[in-house]
Amino acid sequence: MSAKLLFAGIDEPGLNTLEVYRRRGGYESLAKALAMTPEEVLSQLEASGLRGRGGAGFQMGKKVSFLPKGSIDKYLVCNADESEPGTFKDRELMQKTPHLLIEGLVIAAFAAGASRSFIYIRGEYVLQADLLDAALAEARAAGYVGENILGSGFSLSLIVHRGAGAYICGEETGLLDSLEGKRGNPRLKPPFPANEGLYKGPTLINNVETLATVPTIIRMGGEAYAKIGTETSTGTKLVSVSGHVRKPGNYEIELGIPSREIIYDLAGGPPEGRSVKCWFPGGSSAPVLGGDELDVPYDFDSLAKAGSMLGSGAIIVVDDSTPILDVALKVAKFYRHESCGKCTPCREGTSWTVEMLERIDRGEATPMDLEIMASVQDHIIGNCLCVLGDAMAMPIGSMIVKFKDEFEAQMVQRHVDAPQAAGAVAP
Repeated sequence: MSAKLLFAGIDEPGLNTLEVYRRRGGYESLAKALAMTPEEVLSQLEASGLRGRGGAGFQMGKKVSFLPKGSIDKYLVCNADESEPGTFKDRELMQKTPHLLIEGLVIAAFAAGASRSFIYIRGEYVLQADLLDAALAEARAAGYVGENILGSGFSLSLIVHRGAGAYICGEETGLLDSLEGKRGNPRLKPPFPANEGLYKGPTLINNVETLATVPTIIRMGGEAYAKIGTETSTGTKLVSVSGHVRKPGNYEIELGIPSREIIYDLAGGPPEGRSVKCWFPGGSSAPVLGGDELDVPYDFDSLAKAGSMLGSGAIIVVDDSTPILDVALKVAKFYRHESCGKCTPCREGTSWTVEMLERIDRGEATPMDLEIMASVQDHIIGNCLCVLGDAMAMPIGSMIVKFKDEFEAQMVQRHVDAPQAAGAVAP
């Protein structure tokens, strides 16, 4: 197991204050970065190979390099709308070490040439937003945010913006619309935010964990950071483990370790006498993997080859006490509720999926309904304005493939349990 980077001393009392954070070396990376040129800082970020920790897994350094050069106003937005079911790592970072996020954000803004920045935090995170506001006030007073930071000539405004609790605002363009005071709806792409984002200006959008990793990269150097993890999935990763495990919580792991180590060694595995039926490697939107796929290395590429995704790093474990129908219904109902309704495949597809699953639950379905439901998922994936529709279709589609026999057995059982409903269905 690797040394802790983000979670080193995370539980030290008072770490959320500037005094304790600075005593532990806080803002030294910012001073080091400001003594470099923006190009040199960007070079370190690119050398680190750091991939976005919010879900997409795109390399942060390349993302920064996409922003146009010149004196045009540029924006940096931190996506702290941690709304993916099963994900709660960013909450712990913001609550216990908010200055780490602020420091990383300022360094990233310097590298990107951004002069205005926002932290968009989900509305339910009231305590975390209050702590961020308090930390930001301390950072401003100490000269780490604002005009002429540490006498470098670099200036940056930073605002904590509280959302209203909509899942769709975790999608980057929906987030931008919300920041502008509109209803959070995804935008058509192109143009992409790097060219035309917030207030039609070039915008860099990064996740909390991604930005919080930046001070560590500057401190130890990009090449040294890249030696941790695997060649294409560098560094450490915070994983949120929940569901049927004995020790749920956040853990910092080195990318590339076997997933079994996370679920069994760190999180304690399922309750005694139970086995893992399936697990979501990257939040509820990730295709499920079976209990026989626990030895897949936990990194971006290995999970993709296994047919799933690392996503936000939220591992949800389901043991053999839970019917797969219950899991599918819970997932589908969530995404139906959170769909903004802007595009037909997502609006109608999520609703149809819930209705079909409810038909199974009522004892009214036939095997043909299962085939239709699988076809609906195929028609949703890749045909929506944003990935919300895919976020439902990918896990539901994977459950139908991996647990088709169980779905069919449940149909038969529901027919037995509900003979009146079954009688209304043609044999």
